Amino acid sequence: MQTITKYVVVLILALATQCFYAQDSITNVNNKHKIEELKTLKEDIKNQEKAHLKVEVESINRRLENGEISNDEAEILKKEVAKKRALNIENRIAIINNKISLLERNEEGYRTNEDEDLSKIGFSIGEEGSFAGIKITNKNKPKKYDLRTTSDFVIAFGLNNAIIEGENLDDSPYKFGGSRFFEIGWAWKTRVFKNSNFLRLKYGYSFQINGLKPQDNNYFVQQGNQTMLEEFPENLKKSKLSITNLVFPVHFEFGPSKRVDKDTYYRYSTNNQFKIGIGGYAGFNIGSRQKLKYEVDGERIKDKQKKSFNTTSLVYGLSTYVAFDEIALYVKYDLSPIFKNQAIDQNNISIGVRFDMD
Repeated sequence: MQTITKYVVVLILALATQCFYAQDSITNVNNKHKIEELKTLKEDIKNQEKAHLKVEVESINRRLENGEISNDEAEILKKEVAKKRALNIENRIAIINNKISLLERNEEGYRTNEDEDLSKIGFSIGEEGSFAGIKITNKNKPKKYDLRTTSDFVIAFGLNNAIIEGENLDDSPYKFGGSRFFEIGWAWKTRVFKNSNFLRLKYGYSFQINGLKPQDNNYFVQQGNQTMLEEFPENLKKSKLSITNLVFPVHFEFGPSKRVDKDTYYRYSTNNQFKIGIGGYAGFNIGSRQKLKYEVDGERIKDKQKKSFNTTSLVYGLSTYVAFDEIALYVKYDLSPIFKNQAIDQNNISIGVRFDMD
């Protein structure tokens, strides 16, 4: 038994020694890799500061062209920004050199209690592409002097219904409160004129879900190329047809804006301003589904029917919104009928609220 115990102890010591040397080898390899990364970052730092300097000089030149400053003032400003960027390069590279020296001097790795976003110096430089605790990302790149295109996240929801040929909306067979729509998408906004932001072109893509809830215990039935409402044989708890479309809206947006000038760039802001959008959309039907809920002999049944219901494949329509800041009253109307090849056309109409959030 003692002999077995000795062998076990020897085996454990051998494995521990091997792990120690393996860990030491891994640490050395990691240190060399981190040193190479830090050396690469030196060039990134120079390029980044030069890019900032280029933007600052362009801004000074524009101020000179607009008569805001004299030639002498422009030269003084250019020398100041050039000196600042040169010192930035010098200071930032000095930090990198110190970190490289720290790694080279401590092959086993080094840990500091300094609160650095960059490293939990073990030694690591944080994520690839970071420097002295600051990741070199788009946020650290110089801003474009004039940004004519911006983007917004779009979400809208509200009431949905149908305008039926030869009938008033008051006589709609669909519930007003229960029929709703939902839209989510992304939009880009481009200033049309160079020196004015009064007119913008807004375009993007959206997923629209239009819901219709029939009244009077009715549900949708597809018979060949005709889709109609019929009374359900059981007492319906819920009956709803959902039509999902992928559309590409385009709007002309009008309204005042405020110009905000910074040292190296300017922007037009429509925050706390009224705006009006007029346009339309076109796209594709990507799915239709009817959901039914009812009871049979006390048993609750949920029936989901996924089929075309003869809904129109290509959809297009008109839309408009009146907004203040990010919130808008939104109306859209499908020029394409809900169901194709019908004796009487039905066109979807929606009204609700819309949020354009940048």
